[in-house]
Amino acid sequence: MLKRLDKYILKKFLVTFFFVVIILISIIVIIDITEKIGDFNKMDQTVWQIFTKYYLNFIPYWANSLSPILIFIATVFVTARLATHTEIIAILSSGVSFKRMLVPYLLGSSLIAVLTFYLIGWVIPKANRVRLKFENTHIKDKFYFTDRNVHLKIAPNTFAYIESYDNTSHVGYKFTLENISGFEYDGKRQQKKLNSKVECRRILWDKDRKKWVMENYKITEFNRGDSLNYKITYGQSLDTLMNLKPSDFESKYMFNEQLTSDQLEAYIAELKQRGVGKLETYLVERYERMAYPFAVIILTVIGVIVSSRKTREGAGLQIAVGFGLAFIYVMLIMVSRSIGKNGELPPLVAAWMPNILFALIGLIMYKRVPK
Repeated sequence: MLKRLDKYILKKFLVTFFFVVIILISIIVIIDITEKIGDFNKMDQTVWQIFTKYYLNFIPYWANSLSPILIFIATVFVTARLATHTEIIAILSSGVSFKRMLVPYLLGSSLIAVLTFYLIGWVIPKANRVRLKFENTHIKDKFYFTDRNVHLKIAPNTFAYIESYDNTSHVGYKFTLENISGFEYDGKRQQKKLNSKVECRRILWDKDRKKWVMENYKITEFNRGDSLNYKITYGQSLDTLMNLKPSDFESKYMFNEQLTSDQLEAYIAELKQRGVGKLETYLVERYERMAYPFAVIILTVIGVIVSSRKTREGAGLQIAVGFGLAFIYVMLIMVSRSIGKNGELPPLVAAWMPNILFALIGLIMYKRVPK
């Protein structure tokens, strides 16, 4: 049961947090409009279309990205004001422990953490999809797949090769599909067994039937992997299903942030099934979505500890310290994320390392705070 003190602090905390969100996001939106006003003037989109397609999806992304910092700033601001007005001294003098005083802060931050988890897992990925599509269509240059001689592993024993691909017409040129069985030892040498090989001059995506169509194909089937015992079949057109999609040749810019948590899990499972080795970007994204809400709670506790003492300098110094710690936390997230995606740190460790370090800092600070 919440007491009057809990409701008092909780109300101040939540109102300040949402006020800080509105102020900072408004500033970011104004800066973004200033940078893109030239692009907006060249578009055939109305102001309402720009607002609904771009900014309504732009605002949740930045609000969520900055939520740990914003809640930290709000915590420091509220607590420093309480300390300046000697309200914290009065609270502790009345017999309320410091631990008990943390309850409304923990309740408020937990509510925001749950909201953050839902937003980052399901709402924001859908918003990112709409926003990035708008950017790619109206602001950024159109993406063209320019890689040549591309090798793809589309199943544990299946490898695809394509010389070039036109992602506008969804046509590939000089395509090869090989089925290779496991390794066999031949004396001291390790050999692969080629079971079959499909070659074609062109491969086209039929969007209506969701199938690939091979033109002027040649199929070579080897009997038990024997390169001297094989059968060749020629044809003009062949429909085929394989674990390869036109989206594999589209831009992967922020692709991991366009997938809902369910879609992200399915995509990771698909990549594992295909035998793709580098999954760090998607694994870091998965673990960050679980770690991010906890950052809200950890930073709230640290914010209360930092700003709970009344100082001669007033709330200004405490707010400045809060900004400094929040900046360090953001930098740590960026560095840890980059290291994790490069494979130099396990994705789970990379995602949780900022939280673990700041939790330890918070624990040390809590031990030293007067109670």
